[in-house]
Amino acid sequence: MTMLQGFQIALHALRLNPLRSFLTMLGIVIGVASIVTVFAIGSGAQLRLQEQIRSIGANVLMITPGAVYQGGVRLKDGSKLTMTESDVQAILEQIPEIQAAAGSIAGTAQVIHESKNWNTTINGTTTGHFMVRDWQLASGRYFSGAEEAAAGKVVILGSTVARELFAPGDDPIGAQIRIMKVPLEVVGVLDRKGPAQDDVAFVPLATAKLRFLGSASNINRDSVAYIIAKVAADGQMAGARSEIENLLRQRHRIPSGQEDDFKVQDPAAAMEAQQGAIRTVALLLVAIASVSLLVGGISIMNVMIVSVTERTREIGIRRALGGRMRDIRLQFLCEALVLCLLGGAIGVGGGVTLSMTVARMAGWITSIDGQAIGLSLVFSIATGLIFGFYPAHKASKLSPIEALKTE
Repeated sequence: MTMLQGFQIALHALRLNPLRSFLTMLGIVIGVASIVTVFAIGSGAQLRLQEQIRSIGANVLMITPGAVYQGGVRLKDGSKLTMTESDVQAILEQIPEIQAAAGSIAGTAQVIHESKNWNTTINGTTTGHFMVRDWQLASGRYFSGAEEAAAGKVVILGSTVARELFAPGDDPIGAQIRIMKVPLEVVGVLDRKGPAQDDVAFVPLATAKLRFLGSASNINRDSVAYIIAKVAADGQMAGARSEIENLLRQRHRIPSGQEDDFKVQDPAAAMEAQQGAIRTVALLLVAIASVSLLVGGISIMNVMIVSVTERTREIGIRRALGGRMRDIRLQFLCEALVLCLLGGAIGVGGGVTLSMTVARMAGWITSIDGQAIGLSLVFSIATGLIFGFYPAHKASKLSPIEALKTE
């Protein structure tokens, strides 16, 4: 008997009991579908984090407001803007490891161009912001020094905002848009950084304070919501962070032993740690899902043993007509393999469908990993070989004479 003949006989035998065959492979279906889904969602989460890490830029430190005390009461982090433009200038001038730094404030507003409008983030900052984040222009230019100093009515658009406000083929450079009834000239459009990063419009910091965001109770003429700083080399990150902390404690006159009113963070390092945690959780979930494969394998072995018992007389006839032990073994082993392969194929289809459905409903990013699909199918084949071998071997050992006596 050839392998092809073994598979043909196996398919014929399984078609005789389709419901039992499907229920037998159900454990494999669930296990493979679970593995594919977990890998797809986990890979999507890692891709999103990688995109965010790239969008921040290399060797970037972020300084945000910390907790402050008011009337003896500790306020939550960020309730008061403790960072200033003077802090940005001091960091640039007094810490040699810092290549560029910028302070920013942000809010949301409706951006209007002719008959089109789009709600987006309005970020007031300086040209240093783009240097820190290695954010290049697709067209146009950055803010000039005069525009930053005089609160110029200019704007740089993220690629998403430009796409939503302007028709394909239209050049946004030089066009007029309105933000909160203030007319602004588009002077630049940024390269793509990722969906979460490109939905933004940048204006000079002074413009944001004077015309858009300055009415907030926690914003004064010199304050900024956060500061980002670019360190010259990766090996200097720890030293630059320590120097920034010491400098700001001195500038903010924080006594020894008192909690800082700011936080210096390495966003890329934090996201990489989060990525490692996601990978660990994904592997744990895959291990749990693999239990379904084990259960499916045990189910297949159980049903195959029952099948051998039911078909004892058939086995005796095959042996009496010249069938060898290895032919009988191959026949039943092929049946186990077909069950596992069909279960694996159905599980892959179900896993892909489930992951795409979850992504659409929850708004997540998923990534269908070919390696995960291949690994699942390999596990299915291994399950068929491992759990199908004993029933197949038992069938091949049956005595033809004893088998023919069975009713």
